[in-house]
Amino acid sequence: MKKISNLGIFTILFVSSLTIMVGTVIAPSLSGIVQHKNLGFSPGWLITLPSLGVVVFAPFVGRLLNRLGTLRLLSLGLIPYGVLGVIGAYITNDFLLILDRFLLGVATVTVQVSVTAYIAECFTGKERMKMIAWQGMAIELGGVIFLAIGGMLGEINWQFPFYIYLIALLCLFLVWKTLPKMQANKEGEEVALDTNTKGAAKVWSIFGASLLAMMLFFIGFVTLPLYLPGSFGFGESETGYFMASISVVAILTASQMPKMVHMVGDGKTVALGFLFFMLGYVVLAISTSWLLLLLTIIFIGIGFGFTIPLLNHMMIEASMLQTQGKNLGLFSMGVFGGQFLSTFIEYISHDYKAVYTVAATMALIIGFVVYFLFQKINKN
Repeated sequence: MKKISNLGIFTILFVSSLTIMVGTVIAPSLSGIVQHKNLGFSPGWLITLPSLGVVVFAPFVGRLLNRLGTLRLLSLGLIPYGVLGVIGAYITNDFLLILDRFLLGVATVTVQVSVTAYIAECFTGKERMKMIAWQGMAIELGGVIFLAIGGMLGEINWQFPFYIYLIALLCLFLVWKTLPKMQANKEGEEVALDTNTKGAAKVWSIFGASLLAMMLFFIGFVTLPLYLPGSFGFGESETGYFMASISVVAILTASQMPKMVHMVGDGKTVALGFLFFMLGYVVLAISTSWLLLLLTIIFIGIGFGFTIPLLNHMMIEASMLQTQGKNLGLFSMGVFGGQFLSTFIEYISHDYKAVYTVAATMALIIGFVVYFLFQKINKN
């Protein structure tokens, strides 16, 4: 097996950062987009429609992985990602804009499934968990950088954040130049086969946990661009910095996630993540000062760092090589399905404090359910 260079590892992490960027990159300029586009649908759908594309097409992409291989599938995803992303700035027809954002989700799941499968091919055991943790850090670092850049560009012109999607073409060049073609890792197959004896229950539990974790995380990304300017007078760049700060905390937390798993186990770590989501939304529900909002940054960031990267690793470990594409597609459905479901939270109430109260209650309940569910699965 060929060794991956440091530049190759950088490429893997750089490509991974595109998955969270798909919706969030235009979030800070959402108010500007609303002013210039006569949208006939909720503006939050611009952020979450790609998630619907992921949910619908993830099963098909999972099957394509076994036929085309990781690098070929990755290349096929990066080109439409860049093109579909940037042309969204110039589409004025509602139907075409919805279709564009939906198809952007198809490109996104292609990128996510193939790059995660490539990690699974190249790394095993503790090295794989470390790489998945790095991937989670890279995703959130992308959130930090792209949200900040998106906020600054949005203040100059509401269309400029859409150009960030063209970074996918740079990623394509790096993939061609730095990533060697890998054969399936036999050691990884043995580990997966042993883990898979626990049955489909663990796979579906991971799917459900990833869907709910991402839904709770993304409630903030859907509501904060409108809540912060209206309630605290934030500008677009300030909103971008605030949301990027959540990603900074998530990066730091993801870096410590393997240590937490070693100390308390994977199921308890995931449950702990949901409890931090609860704390984050409790603070949002009661905040009257922007200083108190700093706690929200910490709590929601920790919630992400203890859930999504770890659940990604758990899904890989629960898969055989033959089912890896299918299960990674299922994980993508969970992650982006959660993003899409977060759109509907605004229909609960026009009062954001009521929305955050509901989110906190959900996080508390889910945390306890996840704790007892994984405890039961791990004992069997």
